[in-house]
Amino acid sequence: MIPKTAILIGATGLTGSCLLNDLLEDNDFTKIIIFSRKTTGIKHPKIEEHIIDLFKIKNYKHLIQGDVAFCCIGTTRSKTPDKEIYTKIDCGIPSDLAIICNENKVDCFLVISSMGAKANSNTFYLKTKGMMERLVLNSGIKNIYVLRPSIIIGNRNEKRFTERFVKILFKCFDFFMVGIFEPYKSIHAKDIAKAMIILSKVDFETSILQSNQIQKLANG
Repeated sequence: MIPKTAILIGATGLTGSCLLNDLLEDNDFTKIIIFSRKTTGIKHPKIEEHIIDLFKIKNYKHLIQGDVAFCCIGTTRSKTPDKEIYTKIDCGIPSDLAIICNENKVDCFLVISSMGAKANSNTFYLKTKGMMERLVLNSGIKNIYVLRPSIIIGNRNEKRFTERFVKILFKCFDFFMVGIFEPYKSIHAKDIAKAMIILSKVDFETSILQSNQIQKLANG
């Protein structure tokens, strides 16, 4: 396989950090260009890190050159209560990145959304994710994959009591999540990262993947 260059946004988050570790171990990717508001703290020959204001990512178009773009950025209502800023993070940054990637001939774009995302949703969070999906899917990039995970589990550095409680609750109910309820099972960030790398190397039959589809990909 021809060596690839990965573009990564959200490398310091839960799923993004898992993805970064996997990309470093993957011989198919020889370069990882990271755009972040803070450093990952990782030094590696593969990594080219740019500490920038992500709200102004269009100013860095000349640096966004590669084969695959991975967008793992996202926030929470507790962390970002201001709805305008929240929308800029969860919708503005991914859609801006997609536009740039299309203009720079980046052939594959993968982004993490959310289960239940819908542009006309009455829920602000799901509506924002839905708007982001619509903009990304209409960007013109050749291969686009939108991942809609359920509750994401893993080891976070941040302390979010409500999220921890919900995750524990979901884990308790995972055993009963079968059949039509399977998409609601919690999913580990490592499995999302694994699925993203797999998708970057194959032509999958659908552009939008639900949580159970992501899990099946990760399980092989």
